[in-house]
Amino acid sequence: MSGEAREWVWEHSSSRGAARLVLLSIADRVADEQCVAWASLTSLMERVNASRSTVRDALDRLLDGGELERLDDLVGPQRSTVYRLPLAAKALAHATGEQETSSDAGTTAPDGGTEAVPRLRVSALRRYGIRPREVPDSVATGRNPAGLESGTSRRKPAPRRSGNRHLDGADSGPQNRREPKVNRKYSSGGTALTSADTWQPDPDTHTWARRQGHLDRLGEEGLAAADAKWRAHRAGYKPRPAAAWAADWRSWVAREHPPARTTPHTPHHTGTGSGAGAVRPGGMTRAEAHTAALLAAVGEPTGSE
Repeated sequence: MSGEAREWVWEHSSSRGAARLVLLSIADRVADEQCVAWASLTSLMERVNASRSTVRDALDRLLDGGELERLDDLVGPQRSTVYRLPLAAKALAHATGEQETSSDAGTTAPDGGTEAVPRLRVSALRRYGIRPREVPDSVATGRNPAGLESGTSRRKPAPRRSGNRHLDGADSGPQNRREPKVNRKYSSGGTALTSADTWQPDPDTHTWARRQGHLDRLGEEGLAAADAKWRAHRAGYKPRPAAAWAADWRSWVAREHPPARTTPHTPHHTGTGSGAGAVRPGGMTRAEAHTAALLAAVGEPTGSE
C-alpha cells in the first residue's frame, strides 16, 4: 500500500518543499490501506537530508494542513512516533468501495467536505510493530479505551513553541537507545583510583629510573629508601589514578639525594705523625702539644702539671 500512498501525495497533496519530502518519506512506510506508518525524527532527517528544525517545521505544517495526523496513543518500534495520512486513507477506502464511517470520526477535508475518514483498526497494526502506548492507570482514568478503534487522534496537542516535542526524543540526544553509564566508579577519563600505599611502580617506571641514571646514582637500597619515604609522605593523600602516582613518584626520586657513604675508620696513631689529628705523647694531639709548648715558653701553666 505504500505505492498508493505515495501516489496520493504526488497527485493530490498540496504540500511543498521539505514538507512534501517528509510526507513522501512517511508514505513510503505505509503498510496497509489505513495509511498508518511509524517514523522517528532522526530517520526523517536522514531521508530528507535536512536539519532537525527544518523537519520539525515541515511536520507542523503537515499537521496544521490536515494531511498528516500524529497518533499519540500508539507507539512504533523503538518507541518511535506513529503517523497517519487521513486524506490518503479516505481516498483509498473510497476507491476500493470498503469505506467505514462513524458519526464521531469525521475529519474535515481541505476542500470543505465532511466525508469521514475510515475507522482505525489497531489490531491490524500489531503485525507492523505498532501497538497502544502503555500509560499509568492514573493517566488512563476517564479515557475511552476504545477511542483508537473509533478513529480519534490528536493532531497537535501543544503549540510548537510551548515545549512540544516529538515522541522519538531526538531533540536532546539518543534517548531511544540504552547507553552505558559512565563516570560512576571511575574518575574522569575512566581511570581507576588507587591509594599511594597500594600503588606499585610499573615496568615503564623502572625503565625510566634506569635510563635516567637514578638507579646508578641511588643504588638499589637508596631507591628502596626513597620509595619508602615517598609512601610515608603520601599516606594521607586522596586516591589518584595510577598515572598521577607514577608522575609524582618520578619527581620525588629525581630530587632524592644519594645516601651518605661511610669510610673505613682510621685508627689513631701513637707517637708522632704528620696529621693534625695524630696523638702525641701524653695523650695530646700535635696541635695540643704545640699549644702546650708555646704556653711553656711564655711561662703560663699548661694545665698538665
